[in-house]
Amino acid sequence: MITEYIKTIFYEDPKLENPVLVEGLPGVGNVGKLAAEHLLEQIEAIKFAEIYSKYFPPQVLVDDEGLIKLVNNELYYSKGDGKRPDLIILVGDYQGLTPDGQYELSDHVLQIAKKYGVKMIFTLGGYGVGKMVEKPRVLGAATDKELVEEMKKHGVVFSKGEPGSGIVGASGLLLGLGKIYGMRAVCLMGETSGYFVDPKGAEVVLRVLAEVLSVDIDFSALEDKAEQIDLITSKIREIETPPEPKREDLGYIG
Repeated sequence: MITEYIKTIFYEDPKLENPVLVEGLPGVGNVGKLAAEHLLEQIEAIKFAEIYSKYFPPQVLVDDEGLIKLVNNELYYSKGDGKRPDLIILVGDYQGLTPDGQYELSDHVLQIAKKYGVKMIFTLGGYGVGKMVEKPRVLGAATDKELVEEMKKHGVVFSKGEPGSGIVGASGLLLGLGKIYGMRAVCLMGETSGYFVDPKGAEVVLRVLAEVLSVDIDFSALEDKAEQIDLITSKIREIETPPEPKREDLGYIG
């Protein structure tokens, strides 16, 4: 029973060397969630902790066999292969429902990250632009100027006024609170309409992350999903053109 606001169950206490934390929770276009889950499928990763909280929606998820699972966040680890670093990957069903919950959960994750010696964080998410994007850019935000310059070398765009309304949710708080903890951090934001789950946005974000961390990834599954979404959106365009929301309403990451 969850008697406190956040409860973490550890299944293993991995021995890691300077691990990098990668966050990919649900948000705009589910870009970060798709990218992180695809990363997990491509590397040898082991779940070592589950985070349960009263800040998550009061529900369980039901699978195809009728079995339930209480909504949670999960932490996986993957040992480096000599080319890439050790990784801790945060994925989950939901983010916190309230501002207090967002802060508490982000701080809780950072305390775990600190325990394992994390000094570098990458958060992944979608940057909603309110229209269909054929070739999405990857926008960035970072905790220091050196990281900005380094990410620019990998094609990340740091554009004045984007994201105009800031970075909402775990992707932003892990940067802001992480900086207080003395951790360096980068947020990678894939452009997305915000209308659909967006594998195309997830792919461009993950390609940058893979290049930065020297991770070998097969992108064919994400590419196939992107083609399916393109087919759906092309049919929608034939029916009607959706009204374009105000940019300030969608110019954020979650």
